[in-house]
Amino acid sequence: MPEIAAIKSLGESRGIVFDRARDLRIVVGDLTRDQKKSDQEVEQVRARRDRDRTRMDQGLITNPKDLERMTHEMTSLERRISDLEDIELEIMARLEDAQGDLSAAESDLTDLDEQIAAATAERDRRGSELQGELAATESERAAAVAGLPADLVALYEKIRERQGTGAALLRARRCEGCQITLDAGTLAVITKTPADDVVRCEECGRILVRTGESGLSGQG
Repeated sequence: MPEIAAIKSLGESRGIVFDRARDLRIVVGDLTRDQKKSDQEVEQVRARRDRDRTRMDQGLITNPKDLERMTHEMTSLERRISDLEDIELEIMARLEDAQGDLSAAESDLTDLDEQIAAATAERDRRGSELQGELAATESERAAAVAGLPADLVALYEKIRERQGTGAALLRARRCEGCQITLDAGTLAVITKTPADDVVRCEECGRILVRTGESGLSGQG
């Protein structure tokens, strides 16, 4: 059934998308931790800057050298905050991209799961139909075989196991099992063979079923 091949193909696609989503979750997790760490670093430096600025504004630093040192340190802290904020913005941008990719991958997974579920349901439905058709065919075959000689049925089964089909129509002087056209001599022998006798194709060995379309002389 085509659904079986479809399920296999969809399953392979899902495996690829699943691995991608797994990798993206790891990336998102790492970037989330990096962002939190960056936030903490920015807040720590800001807190130090604000503390030193408050001390300076309140006039707690009276020594000129300490005040000069503190002023230089404030400049360094502002520069450090600016650098950390740039890093933080870069991490946030990367995190946003990774989250978008993860959302797309998870959406693809959902879509593939729905397709697999639909194909599986159709496979099961079709499989149930085929089981019903098989049961009906086996019942018909049992009824047909019941009226045939046991030795003929055994011969048919033996040929079927070897050739795939045990009998073939003889139509227009050709065996429809192997598609070989019988020569005139063989056709003459078959023509003289009683209708109840079993005739087999000399090429493939299948039982030949004679009808009015067989092309035998004396037959319509």
